[in-house]
Amino acid sequence: MNEAEPLSVHAVFNYAEAGLWFVIALVLAVRLRMGRPWRWLVPAAFGCFGVSDLIEVQTGAWWEPWWLFVLKAACVLVFLLAWLAFRRQGKRHG
Repeated sequence: MNEAEPLSVHAVFNYAEAGLWFVIALVLAVRLRMGRPWRWLVPAAFGCFGVSDLIEVQTGAWWEPWWLFVLKAACVLVFLLAWLAFRRQGKRHG
């Protein structure tokens, strides 16, 4: 009988991080269900970011394979654009 190898700190951190992104995606999906049609993009990006962390556990790096880096960069771009839109909206209503 083979004993399973213990998870590395890197793997545990990525699993925990993925869980966090999935919870944020779920909360945002529930809270943003009403409103503009593009709002589904933010929770979807958090969900994709969680998936990217699960893939990172297998690859051992956030930049390998190249498309994993592109996926993470696209998610960060969505986060940035959503934050800018939120700030712009707050200034209009503030």
